[in-house]
Amino acid sequence: MAHEHQHPSAQSAAAAGGGAFAPLRLPVFAVLWAATVLGNIGSFMRDVASAWMVTELSTSPTAVALVQTAATLPVFLLALPAGVLSDILDRRRFLIAVQILLAGVSGALLLLAHTHTLTVEYLIALTFLGGVGAALMGPTWQSIVPELVPRSELRNAVALNSLGINIARAVGPAVGGLLLASFGAAAAYGLDVLSYVFVIAALLWWRRPAAVDTGRGEQFFGAFRAGVRYARASRELHVVLLRAAVFFLFASSVWALLPLVARRMLGGSAGFYGVLLGAVGAGAILGAVLLPKLRRKLDTDGLVLTASLLTAGVMAVLTLAPPQWAAVALMLVLGLGWIIALTTLNGVAQAVLPNWVRGRGLAIYLMVFNGAMAAGSLGWGLVAGQLGVAATLLIGAAGLVVVAFVFHRVKLPTGEADLQPSRHWPEPLLAEPVAHDRGPVMVQVEYRIRKEDQPAFLQAMQRVAAERRRDGAYAWGVAEHTGEPGRVIEWFLVESWAEHLRQHDRVSQADADLQAQALRFHQGPDKPAVHHYLALAPGA
Repeated sequence: MAHEHQHPSAQSAAAAGGGAFAPLRLPVFAVLWAATVLGNIGSFMRDVASAWMVTELSTSPTAVALVQTAATLPVFLLALPAGVLSDILDRRRFLIAVQILLAGVSGALLLLAHTHTLTVEYLIALTFLGGVGAALMGPTWQSIVPELVPRSELRNAVALNSLGINIARAVGPAVGGLLLASFGAAAAYGLDVLSYVFVIAALLWWRRPAAVDTGRGEQFFGAFRAGVRYARASRELHVVLLRAAVFFLFASSVWALLPLVARRMLGGSAGFYGVLLGAVGAGAILGAVLLPKLRRKLDTDGLVLTASLLTAGVMAVLTLAPPQWAAVALMLVLGLGWIIALTTLNGVAQAVLPNWVRGRGLAIYLMVFNGAMAAGSLGWGLVAGQLGVAATLLIGAAGLVVVAFVFHRVKLPTGEADLQPSRHWPEPLLAEPVAHDRGPVMVQVEYRIRKEDQPAFLQAMQRVAAERRRDGAYAWGVAEHTGEPGRVIEWFLVESWAEHLRQHDRVSQADADLQAQALRFHQGPDKPAVHHYLALAPGA
């Protein structure tokens, strides 16, 4: 979304013709992107300091593992609730609140480290709180991207966000390690606190236009159910989640086994492992630059196939235990393939989700991504324990090639549908005011359909059914009057009157087109009659 003084057309003009870095010409995106990079650098510094401190505070491997668990568990558990909050709260204010929470966590670590009172228990508890903050922040940061750039630049913006994370991943641990060695953990925690000041300042500077208050705001549990209903009914989202799950499940093998590859197969030190990770980051930066050119030659399915083959190729060559310089070059290719897949899948997920449910949809995508990476890493580690690292990598590479070609037939959505609200449904007629929590609600739409048109009409209505379910219906059906052939009733149930009113706001231009395709079979001078019925007994 533009700065309050910048017209959308000016925004598009500013971004035009700049290739991969075009979104950075838009002041709001550029400022928030830079602030995010600084914030992520600070987070990586904090993580390095915490990982080092736990080894000083305890010799127990369990304690070290618990710190890692405390950091990652909240991301998996809270992704969907965080997505719900992202959709029902003001995203800018929500992000500011989360940044203040994270600054408080790092401030507490700074104080405890400075006064030498930091214990393993404090460290695990504060790391868990930091993980909660990261979980709350993830879907919301991703959800605001389409507000900051024109639709034509969305995928470049997503690529730049991935690039920013890789820059932070390269810089943060290095700076954190240097500060740790020179000044101690308190210095690393202190700089992390300072990074949040920049992020909060950028968010305060962003003048996000206030949402129009329709009086139809969602409550948490209702919004949670609506998000799950949308995800269940959206075939486009199913395709993205399936393609992401199979890619990350097999590609996770190289990440799970890379420390063992560096140490055992390539005879490298911890420093060499750091160089390998740095090369992955450099390859990702190269990928972000090349992506716009690749998109002109390949569609989204072609990009995911290319990324799969590049990643599988790297895994296969690593099994040959190449010289260390060749392994570094292979990591450049891995970084290239990784960012192509990550950006393409994430960009499609962003493009198929309407604004009202974007946070929840992206949260489900993040759950699938993290779940596939975690399950894959565990599974490949167990296989490597039985078969060895090289054989496991080769199996992973072969599996990735097979699933890449098999699932290439399951085409990713283009993400070009117009998801802006159509607002073409008239307000329901009311004899008297209806309490918003009253329900369930049955809506009936009465059509006149000729017998010979019914098969084509029913086919069109199946697409309408999916749209009704995405936007809030929990049951749907179509029936013909026994005494009047051609009199057809479409009916659907919504959990409350408020949810049905929100349905009116959710119908997109693309949904309106689907309804128009079904409507052309209707015979008669008037539009189909619409009737609303409220259950007399609550919950009936």
